[in-house]
Amino acid sequence: MVGARRKPVSRLRVLLELVKFEHTIFALPFAYLGMTLAADGWPGWPRFAWITVAMIAARTFAFAVNRLADRFYDSRNPRTRNRPLPSGTISPRAVRVLAVAALGILVLAAWQLNRLVLALLPGAVLFLAGYSYTKRFTWASHWVLGFTDGMAPAGAWAAVTGSLAHPAPWLLWFAVMVWIAGFDLIYACQDTEFDRTAGLYSLPARFGNAVALRWARVCHFLTVIALAATGLSLALGWPFWVGLAVAAALLWWENSLVRPDDLSRVNLAFFNVNGYISVLVLLAAWAGQRI
Repeated sequence: MVGARRKPVSRLRVLLELVKFEHTIFALPFAYLGMTLAADGWPGWPRFAWITVAMIAARTFAFAVNRLADRFYDSRNPRTRNRPLPSGTISPRAVRVLAVAALGILVLAAWQLNRLVLALLPGAVLFLAGYSYTKRFTWASHWVLGFTDGMAPAGAWAAVTGSLAHPAPWLLWFAVMVWIAGFDLIYACQDTEFDRTAGLYSLPARFGNAVALRWARVCHFLTVIALAATGLSLALGWPFWVGLAVAAALLWWENSLVRPDDLSRVNLAFFNVNGYISVLVLLAAWAGQRI
């Protein structure tokens, strides 16, 4: 009986590992950022709950599709061959069921929010499912991933206001797009040689790690500019600007952690620093609204 009880728990743990549930910390704070800025404070528990459900469902759907799409490449890549699908820990059928369930929950959440969110959902699903395949034909895939993640704050803004007429959600969309693209460029440098041998497209594989890391710095510079423009468009107070200055310093530090010939600290740059940045910007913007 004890073993029978543990089996579902173990399966859940594998599913959470499959979709890297802990990485939600990158995108969820920016969704909450769009939400709180649109509401000029607290939007109420029902809207908060459905935005959270929509974000988790969207991310789970996207990651499940990504793992299915990449499973044959992952099985050949020494860095990824121990992931649940290529290692046989979980079956493709189970991941397909997870993707369909997540998509169903996403549709329900969009329906509960408002008509604009529901109308935008087909386009969002296209990018959530499609970005995984862009690496087959373009080295601009990093920006497609960023564009997809950038839907989070814009979608949350639409969920609160039922409109995207203000410039702020578009600025936030762009800020998240270049932020995500920048650290995805850093992360992709680990697979430069594999991508070349597998015939996959990435900027590091096409132009080399040195060029990719320079583009990452450009993207993160643009992130700071876009967030500053957001603050100006909403007349946020001094706490936002202090937080943005700290976030800019963290982005500089993140880019200083890796070099073309030394990628040993990629995980520190990718996981830790970006988690700090997303939470910091959310808290700084929230405090900036109060001034």
